[in-house]
Amino acid sequence: MEKIEIKNTDNLLQDAQQIIENAQKFAYRAVNVALIQRNWLLGKRILEEELQGKERAELYGAEIVKRLSYELTQIYGKGFTKSNLYQFIDFYNAFPNIFQTLSGKSFSLLSWSHYYTLLQVKDPDARDWYMREAAEQTWSVRML
Repeated sequence: MEKIEIKNTDNLLQDAQQIIENAQKFAYRAVNVALIQRNWLLGKRILEEELQGKERAELYGAEIVKRLSYELTQIYGKGFTKSNLYQFIDFYNAFPNIFQTLSGKSFSLLSWSHYYTLLQVKDPDARDWYMREAAEQTWSVRML
């Protein structure tokens, strides 16, 4: 498990600032990973388990997504629009093995915004290249 790194110096204020900033970064990474996992799992659940593949999805998938969006919005508020749920499905389709193929370090370097941007790249080989480069070079979303 990753932990918050600290270094003791002769400056208490500097050490306190470093602890606080490292804790903030740690919390941001943890929330980011949870958000990515949530979105991927929702896409997986909707597509594979609820819609049972492409044929069934075409028959009544739109109605299921519409209803799920409505119900989730009633419970959790914003963030679960139909278009967001379809993005989660696209995310799962584009990165079906994301948790097995990426190391924890490179995975945590990319945010949901990175993956959202990567979904716009339709060629899988190009998308994988951009994903690797973004992780290795620590590209911002804007750079990507």
